[in-house]
Amino acid sequence: MSEADQDPESEDNEHDPGRMYVVTGGRTGTGARAALDLVTLIVTKSEPQPTTQPEAAGILRMCESPLSVAEISAYTSLPISLVTVILADLLEEKHVEARAPVPKAHLPERALIEAVMHGLQQL
Repeated sequence: MSEADQDPESEDNEHDPGRMYVVTGGRTGTGARAALDLVTLIVTKSEPQPTTQPEAAGILRMCESPLSVAEISAYTSLPISLVTVILADLLEEKHVEARAPVPKAHLPERALIEAVMHGLQQL
């Protein structure tokens, strides 16, 4: 047996499917509780409690500034499915707030831009 197989605290065992099952309570989706997509912004509303699971506590500390679900998954090295289940729980308990991403700026019509460019060229 390798050292990683013997040491339950090793990084290889950190994201073990058994551990993920325990963290999510066996759930695989967020269901109707939360509509989260990859660009939904998450912001912390409260500090982690001593009884908060380590993964959830890490997310709470990380999201003092808004982060997208995809960024949280990348920074924690956790699968998106696991992150969305944890976030759904945190949303239900009102520890975090989900915000829609900022919409793209509406660009002016092409004709207006061309008219401005033509006017500038005439100067």
